Amino acid sequence: MTWREDLRYLVLGDGQADRIVPPSGFTARLTVFAAAAMAFLAVFALALALASNRLAHRWGAELAGSSTIRIVAPETQLGQQTEAALGILETTPGVAFARALTPDEQRSLLAPWFGRDVDLQALPVPQLIEVIEEEGFDPAGLRLRLAAEVPGAVLDDHGRWRGPLLASANRLRGLGWLSTVLLAASVAAMVSLAAQASLAANAQVIAVLRLVGATDRYIAQAFVRRFTLRALGGGVLGTLAGGVAVASLPAPPESVGFLEGLGFAGADWLLTLCIPLLCAVVAFAATKTAAHRALKRLA
Repeated sequence: MTWREDLRYLVLGDGQADRIVPPSGFTARLTVFAAAAMAFLAVFALALALASNRLAHRWGAELAGSSTIRIVAPETQLGQQTEAALGILETTPGVAFARALTPDEQRSLLAPWFGRDVDLQALPVPQLIEVIEEEGFDPAGLRLRLAAEVPGAVLDDHGRWRGPLLASANRLRGLGWLSTVLLAASVAAMVSLAAQASLAANAQVIAVLRLVGATDRYIAQAFVRRFTLRALGGGVLGTLAGGVAVASLPAPPESVGFLEGLGFAGADWLLTLCIPLLCAVVAFAATKTAAHRALKRLA
């Protein structure tokens, strides 16, 4: 039987063949429950993978093409060295824009650690200068100029931060997709067990069908269709429940950068439609394999 014939039978069915498989019972509940539970968890795994992907892009966009100059100097010299550093940046090739952060902006950067009421005068806070890069920027050459003319200035091109952050985000994304694969494998295992149990419970019925001329392919396709539809139904229920759970997650504080993007945005919701279909495809393949193996044992 070709895959087109399998698909046609899966959609249209056969009333007589469908009666071979009991419509309810332990195996039916197990299949629906397993598919629903795995689909529910797959929604969160997919949300984690998509959130990690957005996080990697956001971190990359924020850190790429920008640098920071940190000026550590006595208070009496801080303003003078800041002006000297800005003067150097104005004549440095590859610098599109540079400005010194205001006290309010620096206070906002320290707020997650010290609170929004932090007193910058009571802390030895360096002056920060934001640098926007363009083509031709030479961090090594700029470091040499700053070292010679502004001894308190330190250039940070974000290279040592960007790499590990992107690696962490990509690793989280990989874990999300790996979780989806493991959940699909779990669905396959549970459906295979349920199909084998159903075939073993109907061994006498199968023996009678063989006596009256039914082929193993005819018997197997009945089990495949019933278990595939059960897995599809369970996948739909689990996906709906998972989607509602993700949509009802409380909005995190703005300071929590990662959880801020956890969930689905816009067209991402369409990807959840793939989860019930994945459950059905996995159940179809697992049941077909399990049915043919079990029928050979019962021969």
